[in-house]
Amino acid sequence: QVRLVESGGGLAQPGGSLRLSCAASGFTFSNVAMSWARQAPGKRLERVSGIGADSSDTYYLGAVKGRFTISRDNAKSTVYLQMNSLKPEDTALYFCIKHRGGGIDDPSDFRGQGTQVNVSS
Repeated sequence: QVRLVESGGGLAQPGGSLRLSCAASGFTFSNVAMSWARQAPGKRLERVSGIGADSSDTYYLGAVKGRFTISRDNAKSTVYLQMNSLKPEDTALYFCIKHRGGGIDDPSDFRGQGTQVNVSS
């Protein structure tokens, strides 16, 4: 069955960095786009970043553009989110999301359990 296991969350200071990883299994990873989304307490889920199946297309939420970088390693069935210059408003539960097809605008159909990111001094 489909599994998405996120890791790498934790506590970071403002201006610090974290690298999230999402290990995927149960489907052909290289055929589908992947995304990261986050949900802060009391707020809606929002997509932070996405990457196409062949890494040719990427998407970034305006609030993270220039600070976050998404990448994937199809040989390892893993997608990453490098988060730099973290801000307190980046505090949220971060989810790894699988899309149905290879494009970043294809519908999503599965998400992981999430990894918590807290940014605080």
